[in-house]
Amino acid sequence: MDLLTSDTLTIAKNLLGYRLVHESDEGITAGIIVETEAYLQDDPACHAYRKKSARNAPMFGAAGTIYVYQIYGMHFCVNIATNQKDIGEAVLIRALEPIEGIDLMEKRRKSNVLKNLCSGPGKLVQAMGIHKGMNDWHILEGNLKILPPLSDYSQTSVVTTTRIGITQGAELPYRFYFKGNSFISKK
Repeated sequence: MDLLTSDTLTIAKNLLGYRLVHESDEGITAGIIVETEAYLQDDPACHAYRKKSARNAPMFGAAGTIYVYQIYGMHFCVNIATNQKDIGEAVLIRALEPIEGIDLMEKRRKSNVLKNLCSGPGKLVQAMGIHKGMNDWHILEGNLKILPPLSDYSQTSVVTTTRIGITQGAELPYRFYFKGNSFISKK
């Protein structure tokens, strides 16, 4: 996939409009990626900033390696490694616009408010049925996939801004989202 051959910031921006699809035993869920954040190896907010560890090892995998980790002891997030092997960089998938398997997403999230199903990294992981066992999978080879956009998003304005929920590196403009999209996590 050509998408994964650019630098991490470009990939984070270009992922907007692509579809994240999970084919689980319960059914298929899918959403359009509407918000991302980039994490670069020299970025103090990046899990790979200090060194490679058992927790962040998937970030050092080949581009397309899935990195699932837990935050605050309760929520999981999904990232896609974006650089060559042994360089720890990734893109966090922050929000999706649900397009398929919405009933299943509602069941998993215990909510029928469409706007709240995938409007944040922890929410989308829960709604999509993504789990820690997917850590170190590859986005092009398993049941969790990134597929090309169904529509042309070239005319859609992309906002570039600072990331959310971090203290170090918070000033870096590494967050991208579709302007005016009601499914992003927050403005």
